[in-house]
This record gives sequence, C-alpha cells and structure tokens, in this order.
Amino acid sequence: MSDDIYIVGWAHSPFGKLDAADLEDLTGLVARPAIESAGIAPDDVDGIFFGLFNSGFSRQDFPSSLPMESVAELRYKPAVRCENACASGSAAVYSAIDFIRAGRGRIALVVGAEKMTGLPGQQVGDNLLGASHRRSESDIVGGFAGVFGRIAQSYFDLYGDQSDALAMIAAKNHLNGVDNIYAQMRRDVGYDFCREVSDKNPMVAPPLKRMDCSPVSDGAAAIVLADSDTAKALARRVRFRATAQVNDLLPLMHRDSTMLGGAARAWSAALQSAGIGVRELSFAEVHDCFTIAELMTYEAMGLAPLGQGASVIKNGLVAADGALPVNRSGGLKSKGHPIGATGVSMHALAAMQLSGEAGDLQLPGPSLGGVFNMGGSGVANYVSILEAA
Repeated sequence: MSDDIYIVGWAHSPFGKLDAADLEDLTGLVARPAIESAGIAPDDVDGIFFGLFNSGFSRQDFPSSLPMESVAELRYKPAVRCENACASGSAAVYSAIDFIRAGRGRIALVVGAEKMTGLPGQQVGDNLLGASHRRSESDIVGGFAGVFGRIAQSYFDLYGDQSDALAMIAAKNHLNGVDNIYAQMRRDVGYDFCREVSDKNPMVAPPLKRMDCSPVSDGAAAIVLADSDTAKALARRVRFRATAQVNDLLPLMHRDSTMLGGAARAWSAALQSAGIGVRELSFAEVHDCFTIAELMTYEAMGLAPLGQGASVIKNGLVAADGALPVNRSGGLKSKGHPIGATGVSMHALAAMQLSGEAGDLQLPGPSLGGVFNMGGSGVANYVSILEAA
C-alpha cells in the first residue's frame, strides 16, 4: 500500500442563516450523503474526524459522536473533534490522513460544521476573538474584523491604499458565487458597490468595509478519505499530491503583520513536495475571510512579490476565466464562513472541480487544485495540492 490518500466522496449543505438547524441537524445534512457519494457502506468507515471551532457559538460542544445520530451504523467507531480556529476543518482532514497513513484504518469520514447565526452580533464578535491573542488583542474594536482591519492598515501604511484592489476581490468573489448553489450570498454586487462607503456598505473596521468581510454563517460539509488500495475500487478519486501545515506565533505584535509568513512557508512546502510551480495549478480555493487576506495570499502563494498583490487581481489572472482562477466557488466572501465547515468545504469543492462534478462552477479540464485554509490571523496554515486521479 502506498502513502497516497484520496478523497472518494463528499457532501455539502447550503451555507447561510439556517434557522431550523442546530449543530446536530447540520451534521445530519452531510454525514450519510458523503458516505453514499463514496459508494461505500457506513460500516466501511474506520474513523470519524469532526472539525468544530465553537468558542461559544453552540451550547452543544463535544460533537465527535454526532454523525452517529444520523448514521446509526457508525456507532462504536473511533471519533475525535479537531479544533484549530478557522482551520478546524482542515485540521480534521489532516488528522484523518494521518490516521490512514498510520495504518489504523482504510477509510475515514471527515465532517466540518458550525452554527453561528443564533447569537447577537456583539457576542459573535467576542466569540471570534477567541481565535486571536486575548492577552494583547482583546481590546481591538470591531472583533475579528478589527484584527484584520489592523492588518490591512499596516499593509496600506507600507504599500499604499489598496482599496481598489480589495473592492475588485470582493466583486470577483460575489460574481463567482452567483454560480454556487451552496453559497450564502448569490448576488453580483459589482465593483462600484464594493468600493464606495454607503449605508449598505459601511466602514466596519477601517480600512475594511462590510463588503470586505465574510458573513456569519451556518453550514456543514463532509468528505470521505481512503487509502490507495481502497480507492482503486471506487468511482470517485481525487489524490492528495501534497499537504503542508505551518503554525506561526499567535500575537500579531510578535509578527510582521504586512505579510502572511506562515502561509508563505506552507505554500512553498506544499508546492515543493508536489514538484510544481504555483502557476501550474488549474485553480485555487483560498481563505478570504477578509479581502485583505486574499490579497496577501496572492503574495504568500508566490504569484506576486510582497506589496504587489494588487497586480494579480488587476491583470485578471485570478478571475474565473483567468489563467489561475482563485475562489471560483465565491470564496468565504460569497459562499459564507461557518468556521468548522470551511476547510472541509474547500476540499470538497476542489474535489468536485477535479472530478468534473462542479456544475455551474466547473472549470474546463482542471488537473491540479490548491487549497489554502487559515486559522486566526495567519496563525494556522494548511495547504493541500489535489490532483485529478
């Protein structure tokens, strides 16, 4: 048996304000459908990995056994909850990969979910600050938007006002999201609306406006992973060509906040392991919790030198019809950002692309996809290179 791991099935709920759903309901939307998508029986699953941030969003913590409520045949399987802030979903994916490579099982179910919309805005903001360094950053105005507002202002101070580029990123991702049946915000709002301050697009955490911020969301996603021998017998197969995880320091004051240093190291390691250059990717799904994060990710990927990320959006490289589409799904900005589900969603949507099953989102003949999921303010960084099998 090789060390190759494959995504062999997936499921995805709508993202948005799902009033009737709690964490258990969300899990039920994706657990059995993902297993059925893989063409296996529930009893074939050897382990369950659940990505959840929580931080006060849900009274139901300890979610690892929740898939057993909707898939009774999973009872008595080993199950674990993984948390790494906004990268909790990818933490679950990578834990499942390690589980299989260690020989503890052949097939793993990975579920990511979060229920966020049942709380008032002020509490949402404070919960999100749980992904920051409380000792030094709890007084930042605007919650986690304030954290990234501070990052954006530092970037602007060094490289000049990037508001045009941020508005272009927001407009691109909203246009892409129109085609995503799972997206929370399926509206082409246009560049002008994203660029100008208005009653519907107020300044939230200067220099970031509302349209620079991903929405608060409920949702779930699931994927099924298998070893190479098992995957050979299954209809759907998308290979992990490379993976890399890099964690950076938590406090912003101990890092250069004008660059995503941990992300750059993760991208470099993953691309080197895959034996490719970044421009050989057919597409990428990246963590645009705020538009400044996508801009700085262009630089971390190696698409532009530091301070020149704006050129990547302005020259059309990352548009849906560009040479390297970024966030064809609409990204977190349009699709939504239920925290624990985000990393699993990214891997599921990339697998759909590489399998030719992305529907209206489908790109022509993709062979390699990049996934970048980030926890906190560039602290936990996961990069996967996926390959059509």
